[in-house]
Amino acid sequence: MPTELEIFEALRLELRRGSLILAVLGHLRREHYGYTLRKALSEAGVEIDEGALYPMLRRLETQGLLTSEWREEEKRNKRFYRLSADGRAVLARLTEAWTELNASITDILKGES
Repeated sequence: MPTELEIFEALRLELRRGSLILAVLGHLRREHYGYTLRKALSEAGVEIDEGALYPMLRRLETQGLLTSEWREEEKRNKRFYRLSADGRAVLARLTEAWTELNASITDILKGES
């Protein structure tokens, strides 16, 4: 039988997954390469490790939500990511859905629903 802490951690990770995608899409309204994106997310209080970030970026690009290009910067090749037109549209819709859901959950947790 899992402990309360194990149950909490499993549920916390599940809650974070969708939120991370929204945070990544939101930050990619401006172009970033992986390291600067990870740093910007961290500075905003959203920690994500490289093992989760890079597969997510590849998946979002495969889905057509991001575009990327390799460029040399500081004598190193870096892959820069940004939202595609579809990505901007999906981000707008996800933001609206998240805002509505967040307001509903906040009301429920306050005991107002």
